[in-house]
This record gives sequence, structure tokens and C-alpha cells, in this order.
Amino acid sequence: MKKIFTKFSVLTVLCILSLNAAFAQNVTVTGNVKDDSNAPVPFASVIIKGTNKAAQTGPDGNYSISVPPNSTLVFGFLGFLTQEIVVGGQTKIDVTLKTDRQNLEQVVVVGYGTQKKQDVTGSITSVKGEEIAKMPAVHPMASLQGKVPGLTIANSGAAGGRPVVRIRGIASTNNTEPLYVVDGLIQENIDFLNPADIESIDLLRDASSSAIYGLRGANGVIAITTKRAAKGQTRVNFSSNVGIQRIVNTIDVVDADGFKKLYSAQLANINAAPFDYSNYTANTDWQDLIMRDAMINNNSLSFSNTGERTTTLVSLGFNNQEGVLKYDDYKKYVLRVNQEIRVNDKFKIGADITGFHAMNNPTSAGLNNALWAAPIVPVQADDNTYYSMPSFQRAQVGNVISALNRGNRTSINKAFRFNGSIFAELKFLKDFTWKSTLYADYGFGVNRGYSRPPFNIINLGENGNPTTTASGDPLFRSSVSQSQNQSHRYQQDHTLTYEKALDGGHRFTAMAGFTSLRIAGSNLTGSRSDSTLVVPGDPDLWYLGIINANNPILNGGGGNEETNAGAFARLSYAYQNKYLFNGTIRRDGTSRVAPQNRWGTFGSVGLGWVATEESFIKDNLKGLDYLKIRASWGRLGNSNGLGGNRFQRTLSNGNQAIFGDFIYTAISDANRPDPNLRYEVVQGADVGVEFRIFNNRLNADINLYNKTTTGIITSFPLPAEQGSLPYITNLGKLTNKGIEASLSWTDKIGDSFSYGLSGNFTYNQNRVVSLGNTTDFQITGNSGVNLTNSGQSIGYFYGFRQIGIYQTPREMLTQPGFTNSLPGDIQFEDINGDGIISPLDRTYLGTPFPPYSYGLSLTLGYKGFDALIEGQGVAGNKIYTQRRTANFATLNYESNRLNAWTVPGSTNIEPILDNTRGNNFLFSSYFLEPGDYFRLRTVQLGYTFAPSLMTKIGAQRLRVYISGQNLHTWTKATGYTPEPQIGSILGGGADNGVYPVPAIYSFGLNVTF
Repeated sequence: MKKIFTKFSVLTVLCILSLNAAFAQNVTVTGNVKDDSNAPVPFASVIIKGTNKAAQTGPDGNYSISVPPNSTLVFGFLGFLTQEIVVGGQTKIDVTLKTDRQNLEQVVVVGYGTQKKQDVTGSITSVKGEEIAKMPAVHPMASLQGKVPGLTIANSGAAGGRPVVRIRGIASTNNTEPLYVVDGLIQENIDFLNPADIESIDLLRDASSSAIYGLRGANGVIAITTKRAAKGQTRVNFSSNVGIQRIVNTIDVVDADGFKKLYSAQLANINAAPFDYSNYTANTDWQDLIMRDAMINNNSLSFSNTGERTTTLVSLGFNNQEGVLKYDDYKKYVLRVNQEIRVNDKFKIGADITGFHAMNNPTSAGLNNALWAAPIVPVQADDNTYYSMPSFQRAQVGNVISALNRGNRTSINKAFRFNGSIFAELKFLKDFTWKSTLYADYGFGVNRGYSRPPFNIINLGENGNPTTTASGDPLFRSSVSQSQNQSHRYQQDHTLTYEKALDGGHRFTAMAGFTSLRIAGSNLTGSRSDSTLVVPGDPDLWYLGIINANNPILNGGGGNEETNAGAFARLSYAYQNKYLFNGTIRRDGTSRVAPQNRWGTFGSVGLGWVATEESFIKDNLKGLDYLKIRASWGRLGNSNGLGGNRFQRTLSNGNQAIFGDFIYTAISDANRPDPNLRYEVVQGADVGVEFRIFNNRLNADINLYNKTTTGIITSFPLPAEQGSLPYITNLGKLTNKGIEASLSWTDKIGDSFSYGLSGNFTYNQNRVVSLGNTTDFQITGNSGVNLTNSGQSIGYFYGFRQIGIYQTPREMLTQPGFTNSLPGDIQFEDINGDGIISPLDRTYLGTPFPPYSYGLSLTLGYKGFDALIEGQGVAGNKIYTQRRTANFATLNYESNRLNAWTVPGSTNIEPILDNTRGNNFLFSSYFLEPGDYFRLRTVQLGYTFAPSLMTKIGAQRLRVYISGQNLHTWTKATGYTPEPQIGSILGGGADNGVYPVPAIYSFGLNVTF
């Protein structure tokens, strides 16, 4: 009986266990995720703890996931505290996520690592990759214009054009571009990146944040993190936008009737014979003929997968941009592969590979020629015959369309680039992490071109029959050319990190590391030209016949090599999350400077106080959600303005010497070296405050900074008795002081409507403190239009100040002037009061670099709809309308010359139409105009489809949108764009026909499977 009972008991237990196992199958849990204001949280993650299985909430906050009944769900979203809930057999779980008031989970890149935003004591701004990818831009930085305080961007409208980027003003007379760091790899540009591949961009603006980069971080650092595989599931993402680019503003030049009127008046003013227009009956708009509506198209396809121990992402990008000037085209292909393997809980390895290929067919359209060519000339008689300019223009301007078509597809630029990295990371002894990364970057470029024979030319002439010249210039020589360059860089980073949290609220991170960077490159050029050389018209066969082209022969080449190495360390400490300390130190060396000056020690220190962690603040200021006050100081070096070995003597074979009856090539000095040449030193102090009020709806970040550069690397010619050779040395000191502020408000109205307002503002004061030991030393730029000397901003405009127009001879007897001034000439101010006008009366006329910049943004959301409106602008700078100097020659006129002086009292602004009066050509405020502008940069409307609809087509998420960029610009500037050429530091701000920045009208979509 006992045995029977025992057997029965065992069977009963087995049945119960089997029954429990049967009931232990997965259950489906549904629910809704809201925030603490009761609004739904779309696209929040719902993860089964301890697994890679996850789901995502829809736009209404609802979710559904199949889980084991005893599992734990983890709910999270950026900006909210993570919440864990045990399922315990529940089938419906609604969650309210609480706002992460201190942003403890927000992480920023701080150089050779990351740091919680809460612990940062420097000035760092983060931009999400999605804000960049949704704009129809080929270059990643183009989308950041107006978004970040302290960041100045001047975009280029050219196909594939690279914008000019600066952080906190101009800190040198040389290279002022920031340092780019892409996933740890130091770069000089990021042309090879696909904007859709970017996860985030962190801008390290102050000296303390970038000091860990030593000799390379003085101009600020832009740290870019690319996307990694999405956690929890396999995803395929496709994004595309296609748009039309259109020129919004053209330069107002006169038409044929206006030209005849003005040119006839000019001839009369100089007592010249009138011109016979009888053969010139056309009314040609040359600007319209070289411009077009152009297409822009960006596409990106990515695949990501997360396994138990591996994550893999593969992405392919294609960007195609036509320029708004005819025959200007750019294509860009980017392939990127990323994989990480977690060998175990302590050790992981990974690799990144990026391949890049770009092709550019530059246009031969001359904007200046389109502005200067006489509108009275017709374009062409047939496909191979064009009309020439009138005799008075022929030496200066050719037929614009003839030059455009002759240069079409005659040159092509190709670029190839491959970079990759491998890393290994080991965690040991609980709190230690060792990471080693090796990088390699290879680049190759080739530029090829040839010249077509000219077209036939018809000269309309005067008082007779037109004449045709066959094949244009009889002295024309066909030519072919090719240049190629290659570069490579190798970088290694090794870091050891120790993180520890102790009882009592002490938390610190210590990191030490070593890095080295080797850069090398070479270039080779060659060209051949010969009058008998026949070049095929087919661009694909342009290279045929080169072998026999041997007169003349031009060859050239060069190379460079440099090495950099450094050791660094950082210590971060926080006590009870309210008292913060960050310190860095770096010992850095470069081969760019003289051997005795190659090494330097740099570092920074930063302090922070999170006041809202204090009980007396919490208890007494209930409306204050967050307040942090911080201060920092940093010291860096800057060798960016130097090439390799500039401290050494170089030779040139460009001169000739005569011995007897023969001429020989002569070798001579090319420079006068400074054997003590060293890097520039940059020191900066920063004070900032961050606060949030009204339940975190109002956010503010305000910074004051003072940055000083000493030992500026300057090149200037030596006196003639010393050979007039360029001399590069350390000379001078300059400062940049300013304020940056950003303010944002986000809120919801009801459960469905959300909105956000944000703005940022920057003021930067640039000042040259000294240039050497003498007060009268100065550096000129753009033929003396720009000047740099002590006491003023760098590269400021220097010339005469116009105060009117001389009206009558009697009036001129009592007014200062040149000895040859006449009525109708520009009247200049007598600055020094000596009663005459001379070069001593030239003065400061303004800066080409805007001291004020700002940006505004409005976001709206209603259910599945979203809208974005953005604007940006600058103020306080001047633009030199250099293109208008042609108005005084025998070229076409801008419409302002219709108001030229004719008789006393007719105008007090526009001088007489007379190209013989040289005083009016002198640079003065007449040629300057305000550079202030405000641009409606973006208007975008999007819609995200409901998840329930997407499941029917097998998709997870689909967003479509329409967008407009650069829709309108409010400005007094008269050029194509108020963004002048500011790439040149010592001679910037000239508008000589700047490439237009077009409006873009586009449609896009983003779908995830």
C-alpha cells in the first residue's frame, strides 16, 4: 500500500509540473505609456529585461508585446527615467514615465570618452542626428546653420560645396577650422560622411572641453558619433528626399535700353564719340542663361541586426546634387559597415569601415562675366557660332554662353577614400576598462581636364557688316592636364579608465591614455599643350592623343609628412551630484615646428555646482527645477596654420640666370625661415549657467567666455634689401570675448497637441591686441582693402569714408578734396583734419565677420502631424561689393548706376558716369553695404502613419514630409546671397559674384521595417 501511495504521489507531482509548464506559455501584454503630464510618449522602448526582445510604442503611446508571465518589462525613452515592472501574469500594463529632471542619462562626447551631461563643467552642445538627416543637404554641417550658439556657418550653394565653419570667432590669422573627430578618428573635413549615418554631433566650444586634444583643439572640436545597430531587433531603414533648387535672388543689372542710356552718358561725360548701336538690337539676360532649376537627391539604406553577442550595421548612401549654375554636378557614394562582438561580459571587439567616392564636374560658368557682359549682344547664330562682345568690352569679357558650352564636361574631379578602425575593450578588476583603437585613413584624388577648340565668333562691329572669325583665336593651343594626390593617416589611441562610486555620494572617473597620429601625402601634376593636338569631342575619350603632345611640357609635384604624439589624463569627480570637478592634462608634440619647441603641456580645470541639489534651494525655490553654475579654464596649442617643416629653408627653381649667351634655370631661396618657430598658445576662460523652470518646460543655457591667442603664426614679406622673401614667425596677440545664450520652451495642450519654441544668440568681439613689438606693423589683404593691426578686429575694412558727392566747383573751394577732384566725384571725409584728402584719411570701415548671430525655431505636433519652422541670421558686419568696381569700367552696370550724378543736386550718393576719374575707384565706404540678414531657413510639414496601418504593409514606422529651405532672406545686401566669402581671414568679406545659395523645395520619406 505504501509503495502504491509513493508512486501515486510522484505521478501527481509530475502532472502538476506538467500542468504548470503548460500554463507557463507566453502571454501578450498591451498597454499605454504616458508622461507625467498625461500625454502619450510615442516610440518609447519596451524591453524584456535580460533579453534582446523589444517593442516600441506608437504615436498614441500604445504597445503590444509577447512575454513569459514571470518576466520584467523595462520602459524607457530619452529624457525620462527608466521604469521596470514585473509582469506577474498581467495582460495590460499602463505606465507613466517620470521626467528625468537632471538629464542623468544624457551622455555627451568629451574627448577620448563620454560623460553624463549632468557632470559636464565645460560648454558642450549636442545635436541629434535626426535633425541633420531630415534636411536635404549633401554636407553634414550645412544643416547646423543657426542651431548652435557660438557656431558660425557660411554655406556654399555650389554642388557638393563645403561650408565655412568656425567656433567662437577667429582665433588665428591662419587655419581657423575646428577639429573634426569621427568615432575617435581625427579628421580635417567630413566630406566623406553620409548625413543619414550620424547619430549625434557634440560641439566642444570652450578651451576646457577641447584641451585634451592639445595642439589640435584650439579652434574648437566637433565630435561626431555615427549610428550603431539598433538594440533588440533586426531593422531595415530607408530614407530618401528629392528636391528642386531654385535661385531666389538675382543681381539687378540694367537691360539693353538701360545699358545704352548709361554707356552713352559715360561717353558724353568723357567727350568721346558716341557708339553706333544699329547692329546691336538684342536684349540678353546673361544671368538667366547660365542658371537653371537643379535637382538634389539624398538616399540612404541601412540594415542593422543585434544577436546574442554581435551587433552589425551596414549602410549605403547616395547623394546627387546639381548646381544652379549649368553643368555643375556632384555625386557622392558612401558605404559604411560597423560590427561589435561581445566575446563575454568583460571583453568585446569591433570594427568600423567606411568607403567614399565622389565625382564633381565643375561649371565653367563665370558669374562675373554674366554680370558684366553687355545685354545688347545676342548669344549665338548657330551651334558652333557665337557673337563677340563689343569692341570696348572684348578685352575684358567674352561671350558667356560660348565659354560655358566650350567648358562643358571638359574637366572632372574624382575622389576616393577609405578609412577604418578596429578596437578591443577589456573590463577587469571590476572598476577598470582598457580600450585600444587603431585607425587608418587612405585618400586618393584625380583631376583631369582638356580644352576644346573655340567656337566661331561673329563680330557685329560698327558702321558696317558683321565679320566672322573661324575657330576663334588662331593662336589657340589645345591642352590636356591631369593632377592626382594621395594621402594617408594612421592613428592609435590607448586608454585606461577607472570608475568608482563610494559611500557618502562620492563618484569619480579617472582616465589616462596615449595617442599618436602620422599624416603623409603627395601630389603630381602634368599638362601638355600643342597647336596640332586634336582632342576628341567625346569626354570619355578625351585622353586619346596625349602621347604626341609635347610642346610645352609642364610637370610638378610635392609631398608632406608629419607626426604627432601625446599622453593625456582626465579626472572627473562629483560629490552627491552637486559639487563637480573636471581636470585634464596633455603632453603633446608635433613635427610641424622647430625641434626645440615641439613639445608642450596643456590642460584644463572646470568646477560646477548643481544648486538644486541643495536642500535649502529645493525647499525654498519650488519653481526652480534645475540650476547649475559652472566655470572653467583651459590652455591649448595651435599648429593648424603650419605645413610641414616651415621652420626650415626651402629652395625654388622658378628664377633664371644669364651666363654668356645662355639662360639657365636658377636655384634660389623660396623663404626666410624662423629657426625658433613654435605653435600658437590659446587660453580660454568660461563661465556658464544652466537652469530649467516651470516643470522643465523652460530651459536656458548662458555662457560668457574670453579666449586669448598669443604667438600668432604670421607670414609677411621681408624688405627688398632682404630679398622680399616670405617670413613666417610668431607675432602678435588677439582676443575673442563674447556671450552665448540659448533658450527653449516645450509644452503640451491637451493629450494631442505639443509645441516648442527655441532660440539662440551669440555676440563675439574680436580684437588684435598687438602685432609684434611695434605699433605700426600691419598686414594687408585683398590688395589693401582689408587691414590687420593692433587695436582693431582682424581683417577689417580700411579705406575712405564717403560723406557725399561733390556738387559744384564753388562748393569744392571750401571742402577738402584731392587736387584733381571734380563735381560728380565721391566726397571723402577728412579724417585727420589737415584740409586735404590723402591716404592718411583712410580709416576703419567695419568688419567682414559678423559679431552677432542668432537662430529661431518653432516645432508643432498634433497626433501624427509634425511641423518645423526655422530661421537664422547675422548682424554687424559689412560686405565689400567688389563686383561693382566694374561699374566704373566699360562693362555692364548694376541698376544703382541709373541714379548716377548728372547735374548739381541730382544725387549725393552715386558718382558720375566717367571711367577716367580714378579717385572714384579708390576703396571707400561707397563699396560697402550692410551684411545683416535674417533668413527663413526651413519650413517643414510631416506626417507619421499609425502603427496599426503600418503592420498591414510589414513596416514598423513611416514618415513623409514636404520641406522648403532658404525660402526668403530679409537683407539690404544686393548680391546673390548675404553670405560673403569669409574663408579668407586676412582678406575676407568680398562679394565678387558669390555662388548663389538657392531655395530648395523637397519631398522626403523615412520608413523602417
